[in-house]
Amino acid sequence: MLLFLYLAIILGLSASGIVRGDEEADSHRDSPLQDIRKKVNDLWQNLLYPQLISKETEWTGYATCEVKPSSNLDANKPQVTGQVLFRQSYPNGKLEVIFDLDGFPLHSNQSGRAIHIHELGDLSKGCDSAAGHYNPFKVNHPHHPGDFGNFLSKGGKIRKYKGNLLATLFGPYSIIGRSIVIHEQEDDMGKGGNKASLENGNAGRRLACCVIGICNKNSWEKNLPDITERRKRRITNEHKTTRPN
Repeated sequence: MLLFLYLAIILGLSASGIVRGDEEADSHRDSPLQDIRKKVNDLWQNLLYPQLISKETEWTGYATCEVKPSSNLDANKPQVTGQVLFRQSYPNGKLEVIFDLDGFPLHSNQSGRAIHIHELGDLSKGCDSAAGHYNPFKVNHPHHPGDFGNFLSKGGKIRKYKGNLLATLFGPYSIIGRSIVIHEQEDDMGKGGNKASLENGNAGRRLACCVIGICNKNSWEKNLPDITERRKRRITNEHKTTRPN
């Protein structure tokens, strides 16, 4: 549709004698028609590229989600706070995510916590008003774009990087303006044998949530070195434990 709009503008201007060839345009550099042509080109660029990317960000989109406890959460439940960061190269790069969350119980005898993208960015009634999972393709859980899976906390924190995700910041299925929900229980990954399992993984109550919004690259670049170092240490430790004596 945008292409048709652009072509209609160009054809209309051409019929009025506004859009000329390069040689003729060069001979009319001081003409106000050149300004009109530039504005048409700028309009096309704004239609073609989403507003969250630019040359300054090397055509990469960044987004953030500032996590807070649900406003209707019981006081004895974990008060989870933190940040979820996104990065994606335009137009076909895979989405990357950094999870930086705090406020989980310190003891180690606990199950994972499910984290999902939900349909609405409406937190007017706490996390409950964020509606169900974002499921634009009408498929069963755990095949929704924002089914991130389960996360184990360590020392009350979740520090995790995930890449190659199906969700996107761009286009008609963008997750910008939607919400992230951190659940009380573990995701059964659709194997629970009931309707709720195929909708939300029986992940239980909603502990915390946030709305995904556009941001600059500063937060991502600040957090990435620590995440990268943690991944290197984990891979090294895993290699040591699996290496034969």
